[in-house]
Formats: sequence, C-alpha cells, structure tokens
Amino acid sequence: MRYEELTGQVQARAQLPDRQAAERTVRATLETLAERIPGGLADHLAAQLPAEAAEPIRRVTASHEGSPEQRAHHRDHGERFGLTGFAGRVAWRTESTEEEAIREASAFFEVLDSAVDPELMEKVYGVLPNDIRELLPEARAVQSEGAGARSAEAGETEAGETEGRGGAGG
Repeated sequence: MRYEELTGQVQARAQLPDRQAAERTVRATLETLAERIPGGLADHLAAQLPAEAAEPIRRVTASHEGSPEQRAHHRDHGERFGLTGFAGRVAWRTESTEEEAIREASAFFEVLDSAVDPELMEKVYGVLPNDIRELLPEARAVQSEGAGARSAEAGETEAGETEGRGGAGG
C-alpha cells in the first residue's frame, strides 16, 4: 500500500479534517506502537510499510540508547504500558485529547491490519496487553484473544506490568 493510500484511508476512517491530521495520527500511533512492542518486531513491521510510514518506527528503535543489556532488553520486550499510556502518548504527539487519540488509533489499526501481512499482525497484536487490543479491528481482536490468555498466564496485568507472586490481582 502506498503512503498516500494509507493516510487517505486513515483520514476517512477517523473522519479527520485533512491529510496532515491523518499523517500526524499515523506517525504518532506508529511511534507509540514502536515503543510498546519488541524492537525486532517493530523492525519487521517497518519493513512492510511505505518508507514514510516506516521512518517513525525506525527513528524510535534507533533512539534506544543505554548499555548493550538495555538495548537487548528493549529489542526483546519493548516498554510496558497499557491503554491509558498508549492513548496519552498518541494524544501528546497529535496534540489531541485521549478520547480522540483512541478513536484515531483504532482507525489507524484497521488500515494497518489490511496493509501488512496477517501473520506479522498476529505477532504484533499478540504482544499487546488486552486493553490495547480493544483498539484492534473486531475480527482481529477475537483472533488475538488466545494471545491474551498467554499474556495472562505469564502474569501480565492490563497495564502490561508483571505482577509479583503475592500481589493483589489487577
């Protein structure tokens, strides 16, 4: 899918006023997604997108500094945050409300789902916590419920944080 097609579909689905707003939504959602998912998976996603859409992902993955251990951890895990953190980051980047950010990110995920290899999208959605999966296209969210069960078995809360053994459940 060409970049113009991608942004045009996001603009239409999110009912945005112009192409620039759609581009902000695409950029903000991809940057936030790249922070949340493992770096290696983000690289695979970037490889399937037009160059203009891949650039925000590559910028985020390249910006992770720190010790070799810290870089390796992010490459394998990504940052831990749930829907509130996701919406807040997208809203900050698009200069919108969290409610608008959720609506726009949801529209973006619908377009992304049709633009990228389904197997890769299953992997992307599989590493997201349940609350962020609420943004997914309905059919994909149902398919990903099994992945959510795997996250729950691993002790992950809605915010994506690992609970201690004796902790109160979330």
